[in-house]
Amino acid sequence: MGIVYRALDVKLQREVALKVLPESVAGDPDRIARFRREATVLASLNHPNIAAIYGFEDSGEVHALVLELVEGPTLADRIAHGRIPVDEALPIARQIAEALEAAHEQGIIHRDLKPANIKLRPDGAVKVLDFGLAKLVEAGEASKAGGAGRESVSMSPTITSPAVISGVGVLLGTAAYTSPEQAKGQPADKRSDVWAFGCVLYEMLAAKVAYAGDSVADTLAAVLRGEPDWAALPRRTPTNLREILRGCLHKDRRQRLQMAVVRFLMNQESPRASAAPVPVIVASSAAAILAAAVIGVWFLMNSGAPPPPRIGRFTVKLTGPGVLTTPSPFRTLRFRPMAPRSFTTCQAPVSTKRYRG
Repeated sequence: MGIVYRALDVKLQREVALKVLPESVAGDPDRIARFRREATVLASLNHPNIAAIYGFEDSGEVHALVLELVEGPTLADRIAHGRIPVDEALPIARQIAEALEAAHEQGIIHRDLKPANIKLRPDGAVKVLDFGLAKLVEAGEASKAGGAGRESVSMSPTITSPAVISGVGVLLGTAAYTSPEQAKGQPADKRSDVWAFGCVLYEMLAAKVAYAGDSVADTLAAVLRGEPDWAALPRRTPTNLREILRGCLHKDRRQRLQMAVVRFLMNQESPRASAAPVPVIVASSAAAILAAAVIGVWFLMNSGAPPPPRIGRFTVKLTGPGVLTTPSPFRTLRFRPMAPRSFTTCQAPVSTKRYRG
């Protein structure tokens, strides 16, 4: 999509990332339009997990995006070192989900989510990059998907077909993260990003791509007909996290989870979650909050301290050894005075004891 340079903004004295169109396509109207669209998309997003844009510059045939410089390796670099433990993968996945949900709320579909487009900063923050293939959802399409619509700006097709054009396979996006509907030549929507998110999460945990092949055609065939190697996931992967993965990678997008639901479930997930099978329950946030409130009130009403033990108080005149039967529910007290006394006072719980008095 472009060549990225580390640069210095001499006016504001800050380091930036400068993304420039290669000379070979600098005069291509379609590539320039796509480049400008990326700038428009980024300018409409303001989220801590999405790399920001500072400006768009052009000088003759040179076009450049001035972007936030994000330090640190890509997620692909991290996965190359092996599996990411669950307790480390969960915070990364949550931040990716929040970035995608924010984009979807603005009617924007990424369409090219993959580990190479995700940066891991040294402070633990995650940044989603490269919205060069992003699609601005049209008003009609957005209303069907439940999002706020807007007019599309120079929209390019997600994928025309796996057919060969001029000897080159045309595929917008990366085959290993392409959803089944995109592989069939159907338009992408928000659920296509959910599929890609599931592929990324699987790859973090298994250190291998969910769908692979020796060629683009083989990879697309695996996407359409194959299943991930679920046995490749660590044995200690929480069952709920496995269910989230299956919900993201459902081939029928009508059965796929929505990004907001994925983010909600990810926030409830814990690396120490029970291994017992628990079905994923898709519920609205309002219903979940209401249920939590009801449970909390019930707990407070039923978790009070037990009442103190009953203590009987009575006075008896002691004249000699004998047996005294107290009122119910107290038991019979046997006593023997140590010396003649006129009277004494005893306090006794429900039990039988010896007393001196």
